[in-house]
Order: sequence, then structure tokens, then C-alpha cells
Amino acid sequence: MTSQTLREARKYEEASEKRISGEERPAFHLAPRTGWMNDPNGFSWYDGKYHLFYQYNPYDSQWGPMHWGHAVSSDLLHWEYLPAALAPDEAWDRDGCFSGSAVTLPDGRQLLMYTGVVRERQANGGCSEVQTQCLAVGDGVDYVKYEKNPVLDEKDIPQGSSRYDFRDPKMWQEADGTYRCAVGNRAADGSGQILLFSSPDGFDWHYVKVLAANRDRFGKMWECPDFFPLDGKWVLITSPQDMLPSGFEYHNGNGTLCLIGDYDRETEEFTEETDQSIDYGIDFYAPQTILTPDGRRVMIGWMQNWDTCSYRRKHDEAWFGQMSLPRELSIRNGRLYQTPIRELEQMRANPVSHTDVTVSGTVRLEGVRGRRIDMELTLRPAEGCDLYRKFSVRFAQNESCYTSLGFRPAESVLKVDRKFSGSRRAIIHQRRSQVNHRGGELKLRVILDRFSAEVFVNDGEQVMSVVLYTEQGADGISFIADGTVSMDVTKYDLV
Repeated sequence: MTSQTLREARKYEEASEKRISGEERPAFHLAPRTGWMNDPNGFSWYDGKYHLFYQYNPYDSQWGPMHWGHAVSSDLLHWEYLPAALAPDEAWDRDGCFSGSAVTLPDGRQLLMYTGVVRERQANGGCSEVQTQCLAVGDGVDYVKYEKNPVLDEKDIPQGSSRYDFRDPKMWQEADGTYRCAVGNRAADGSGQILLFSSPDGFDWHYVKVLAANRDRFGKMWECPDFFPLDGKWVLITSPQDMLPSGFEYHNGNGTLCLIGDYDRETEEFTEETDQSIDYGIDFYAPQTILTPDGRRVMIGWMQNWDTCSYRRKHDEAWFGQMSLPRELSIRNGRLYQTPIRELEQMRANPVSHTDVTVSGTVRLEGVRGRRIDMELTLRPAEGCDLYRKFSVRFAQNESCYTSLGFRPAESVLKVDRKFSGSRRAIIHQRRSQVNHRGGELKLRVILDRFSAEVFVNDGEQVMSVVLYTEQGADGISFIADGTVSMDVTKYDLV
């Protein structure tokens, strides 16, 4: 039995999506059915399809009362919208159904776990949001909230931990059939921690231990954890708030963190070995992963930055927010590598290749343009020439607009810059990343959709994501060198 609140949301989104044409949306990145989207939720394989839920305000392109939007796909690139799955309609979630995850139960039903939010009036007159973990069970379209919600609340967390920062449960099933769950929390010292819970059946949950503690190293509160085995190691990913930069490795504000280490399943002890950013661009947050039926670990994130959400193309925008490309994960040389999901290659058409192009000054190449493309570049110093000082590629370009990717080999710095992309606001426009190269030789793969660019460096050693709102007619691409570069380029249209 769906609630009146959920019925109204479903009716509204069905009517409202008709006002958004296909050309107004990304071609192969998931955007909300209507209104606002943030974090991916419940990323799962269920009943023969990929399911992706998302934080959702159907009624406005601004953040608002959190629902769960819902879409399904067979290839993670072409999405079909399903009716909203959850709405804030119970005593324990009346102020929002926040992020969470999904697993399949032995009886074939799908179990969702999410954070329920209730605003509580404080003695000083302000409000704070009490956060608890709640369940809903369903058939892939309709979900019934568990009558014993919430299943985890302030009674279940370590003494001194915050009941206001306790969110984003990520569940998984162990080989013995029991369940585990990692939840973000703020510790007594005011910085983030990830708590581990266990359950015999997915319904009855108990606190186990602190899986990982921030101890004021990476930002403050840790949001949206995920924890999984990969290539003989274990990986904890999380999104810290209020980060300070550490060289080029992290940037200010809301960032992403990957901790790679070992996990002892007997003692349930995670030992950190290395840390790194997940994405080095401007727009990427709150990623979640899935194990595909063929055994790949695939990650998807919210391709947006909390500090730029007030920037709009126009006030009557029908939707806001989009997901990143799904990325296949691996560990190489102790680092997390990310490559675009291989299904993207089936969308490639109309290849154009140029090899050993000499770039000195500005060069445009026959057939190399477009806003829905997959472009591979290899750069190296031209034979017999000194190391070039700078190379850049400009895309989404017309007479007045472009976004650029600039590489300075002497500093080993790659910079993405969208300040000329048509924005009339001084939002965050650039990020820099330290990259590896051999004597000026660098590999780049640039994937453009209508409203975004994702740059994969050195076969996925690093990724830089950025959203763009440049008008769609701006499809020029040019290459510029200070010095002399020899370049190979192959461009495919994505259809």
C-alpha cells in the first residue's frame, strides 16, 4: 500500500518528465527524472537488471525533501525511469529518506536500507536532524517500509558518537549468508568514523566495531562509505566533508577518499596501507560500487560539487544533477585505477584517427569535433625538439566559449579549466592534478556528453570530472602547444 506522499510524488514526476526533451538531458549519463538529484543509492543487480536509486527532490531543481528516485538499465548507459521508490512519509523519516544501499534476500525480495531523518527542535531554538537506519522491502518497483524501523539508532552507536551525523548505510552479504553494513558517523572527537554492523538476516542489526577512524586526518565527517575486496586487497571509499588540501592529492571542501589495505575477516580488522583521492576534477562525490554478474567492480558517483549547486543555467531549469560514467575499478601498483565501463565501446561510431601530428601553436584537425565523443590522445615531445612547455586541448568550443585541459610536463601538472565555458558566476572553475609522465609522454582519454567531460589519465591512473553548461552548438576542438608536441588522436562519436 503506497502512501499518499509517495503517490503524489509518482504522479508529479510522471507528468513533469514530459516537459523535458531527450536533447535537454545527458545522452548516456543518468540525470533525475525531474527536479533534483544527488547521491547514488541502492546500486544493485536485481531481477536481471541494474538498479540505481538516487537522492531526489522531484518538485524542484533545488535540494529539498529527500525521496529515492529509481532507474534501471541493462548496460549502465541507457536508463529507464521507474516510479519513485521511497518518500518521507513515516514518523522515522518524515524529514527525508537519505542515502543507503540494497541487497537481494534469499526469498528473492529486494531489501533497501536507508537513513531516516527527523528534525528535532534544540534548546537554543534551532533544529538538528536525528539520523537512524531504516529498511524497506520490495519487488524492484514497489517497497514496503519495515514496521520495526528504525533498525539502528543512537542506542547502537559508540558512546559520544553523534546521533545527528549517522548515515549512508552500505550493506553486503558475506559468504556464510550473514550481512554486514558500514555506516558513516561523527566520533566523539568531532571527526569522521566508519562503523561496522552485522545481521544474521538483514533485519536484526548489531554494532560490531569502528571499522576505520579519521582522527582528523582527512576532513571532518565521513559520508557515503563503501567497503569491498578488489585484486587481493580491501578498499574503503568515503566522501569526507571540510577537507584541507594536501599538495595536489586532496582539495578543499567536500572530497573523495580511497583507503587501500587488508581486512581480516576473523577479527573484522581493517588495516590501512595507502590513501588517495578518487577523482581529481571539480565534480565528483558520494560514489557507490556494485559487483556485476560477470565479476567486475563498477563505481558510479554524483557528478557535481556541493559548492557549485547554486549555479544554474536558468532559473526554470527542469532538472539538476547527474551521475558519472560507470567506471571499472582495479588496483595496480598499490593505486586505485578507474576505466570507463567497457560497454561504452559498443556506442563508438565514425572513428577519425590522426597520427604523428606536429602541434606548435594552434591546430585543428579534420573530423575532430563533437559534444558526445570518446577521444584518445597520446602526447610526446616532437623528435629532435626540446621538452615542450605546455600542451592544451580545448573542447566544447565556439567563438567565445571553451573548456580546456592543460599539461605542463616540467611540473607534471594537468589542469582542467572551465572558466570560459559560459558561466556568469565565479564558481570553482579549475582543479590541478599531479600526473605521471615519461619525458613528456602522456596518455589521455576524454569522454564528452552534453553536459560533462571526464578525463582518464594514463589508462585510468587518475580521473578528472567536470560538468559544463556550454551551449550544445559549441562542439569545436583545438590543440595548442607552447613548444613542439607530436600527438596521436583517435576520436569516436558516441551514438
